[in-house]
Amino acid sequence: MSYNSPMKPPARIEPTGFLTGIQFRPILVGVIVDTIATIALTSCYYAFFVAQELPAQGGAEEAYSQYWASSDGLIASLVLGSLGTLIGGFYAAYKAGSLEMKHGALVGIGSILLGLVLQGAGSDENTLPEWFMALSFAAAIPAGALGGFFAEMVKGIVGTRGDPPPSAGGWPRAR
Repeated sequence: MSYNSPMKPPARIEPTGFLTGIQFRPILVGVIVDTIATIALTSCYYAFFVAQELPAQGGAEEAYSQYWASSDGLIASLVLGSLGTLIGGFYAAYKAGSLEMKHGALVGIGSILLGLVLQGAGSDENTLPEWFMALSFAAAIPAGALGGFFAEMVKGIVGTRGDPPPSAGGWPRAR
């Protein structure tokens, strides 16, 4: 028994490209949000936790640079920088509205590129250790993707714009 049908066969399944569906404006703004959030978090951390423990000496700038060069300062900088990247990834993913984790991870890649540019433009006096740079670059992409994951979760909880929230019990609402 042969199957003769006038219908056309289904279209071939084609793989999508890596940049298919990517919106670049939310990613660029997400990198800016990441940078601002990281600066704000490190400034608040230093002002509220570190500066009060340091002796009140005249060399505040020297104490500031000494703390951030210490192992405690480097670890705090790594954690706060990753948190800033998570915030930037969340923003980009939420604004993009689709492919949230990919948008968040791309914010992490943008953060790495911006870090390389700023590291290259900085002076040679305050270079960071290589292990710290490698660890911060390795943490940037997962932190941004985690921000995208959180944006996807928030979008699932809040719902998409224009859709009414689901009613209790799964029954449609009476209109």
